[in-house]
Amino acid sequence: MGRAEKIIGHGTWYDKMALKVIERERKLGRSLDIIRVESGVAASGIPHIGSVSEVTRNYAISLAIKEQGYKSEFIVFSDNKDGLRSVPAGLPKWLENHLGKPVTDIPDPFGCHDSYGDHMVHLLLEALDKLGIEYKFMTAVEAYRSGLLNNEIKDILENAKRIGEIIREETGQEKYLEVLPYFPVCASCGRIYTTKAYEFLPKENKVLYVCEGMEVKGRWLEGCGYKGEADYTKGEGKLSWKAGEFAARWRALGIRFEAYGKDISDSVRVNDRISREILKYEPPLHARYEMFLDKSGRKISKSTGNVFTPQVWFRYGSPQSMLLLTLKRFVGTRNISVTDIPRYMNELDELEDIYFGKVKVSDVMEEAKLKGLYKYCWLMKPPKKPSIHVPYNLLTYLAKVAPENSEFDFIIEKLKDYGYIRDESEVTEDLKRRIEYALNWVRDFEEITEASVELTPNEMNAIRQLIQRIEAESEAEKIQSAIFEVARQNNLKPRNFFRTLYRILLGASSGPRLGPYIIAMGRRNVIEALQRRLEEAKKA
Repeated sequence: MGRAEKIIGHGTWYDKMALKVIERERKLGRSLDIIRVESGVAASGIPHIGSVSEVTRNYAISLAIKEQGYKSEFIVFSDNKDGLRSVPAGLPKWLENHLGKPVTDIPDPFGCHDSYGDHMVHLLLEALDKLGIEYKFMTAVEAYRSGLLNNEIKDILENAKRIGEIIREETGQEKYLEVLPYFPVCASCGRIYTTKAYEFLPKENKVLYVCEGMEVKGRWLEGCGYKGEADYTKGEGKLSWKAGEFAARWRALGIRFEAYGKDISDSVRVNDRISREILKYEPPLHARYEMFLDKSGRKISKSTGNVFTPQVWFRYGSPQSMLLLTLKRFVGTRNISVTDIPRYMNELDELEDIYFGKVKVSDVMEEAKLKGLYKYCWLMKPPKKPSIHVPYNLLTYLAKVAPENSEFDFIIEKLKDYGYIRDESEVTEDLKRRIEYALNWVRDFEEITEASVELTPNEMNAIRQLIQRIEAESEAEKIQSAIFEVARQNNLKPRNFFRTLYRILLGASSGPRLGPYIIAMGRRNVIEALQRRLEEAKKA
């Protein structure tokens, strides 16, 4: 059997995982009429790249299941009944008065939505729509109010003692040996996590509670002392997501796959056992992914103020480039920042060249995987023909030196000079968007980000000599000749040295003739770019 015959679906990790889901469901004897995939999303802070990546990765599995010939439904479930535990950096201090309240009961600090929670959810859905993700949206508020989870809540409350034991066995936490895994919303002060549910009245569908208080980020938030009762069938509270809510959703919705972040591994493990042992529902197949970190190595989060939002990405890069970021690799942490966007834009072009056969990949499995990844970046709706590939840095350099108020026309004329387009008829909507991304980049950042290229000692020396020649020469052809000369003087193949320079300046392995390009970009701009790369190489 040849290697090509072993390719599953489109050859990606997502195709392999989809097949695992299908085979597992078949073994369990469950219906394959519809295979549901879920992504649970928070509503307590500004959605960031990590929030979006959880959704895109789960959605890719749902797509892969469809590609295997099965019907799949993708559910985005918003925990908008969650209580606010901290005020995200940059938001008004008055939100501290609402700590502990469900996020949909807190006013929108931006004044454009019905509540704080609605605002945060809208930002996420806006990003998902921009990416082209198709989903069924559900909220905790509606799920509890409509009675969707009533049977699950009843089973969980009736078995609260056993659940407390499961949590202690899995995590060492003893809290739920004494309290019910359900948080009523206090009828007096409106807070949710300050309440302690201590008794279940099954005939009345109610739990008794007292509003005692909660610990918030190392400090105690005092409860109001109110004693009351909550009717779970009317949505007057919620399950603890650490102690049963995931499991309740899985059974009520028939979820068959859900990926999760490593930060909630304990909670997923507990919910898997609750699902099996209490709710008698085999939990969905899981895959664990790791977090995105900022460049300092900190987890990207709403509370620390280092939020990198999808809206920021869309200002400088395409939706497909963001999908590439989130889908390219499933395991392992990655440090990301805005400065990575040009690299992912260029990498998407490289994938497109492979997809359309412009670049050959000798390994059949690798070729299938890369072509498959490209399809997933387009959510299985890839373009019919390749786009015009102008390296991101070329566009940003052109944007930087373009005359004010005529930037677009200047860039188009230069692209004609460099042979990327022949005339105005080739100025596609895609190219217009790329130019706009570059213009936004130059408006917002003083420096253009050069690609991080590893340099040999000979290459570093050649670049130093080239900088001196660029400083001394003002003619394009003399600079072109100088590149050949310094390459040979340092025992480098000119062709390889040109590729290194293109990688540094354009983030691509080829481009326009460098001599004229260096003059057009401004010798000082190019010298500074090369010097920055040398400094980075010295530190490496």
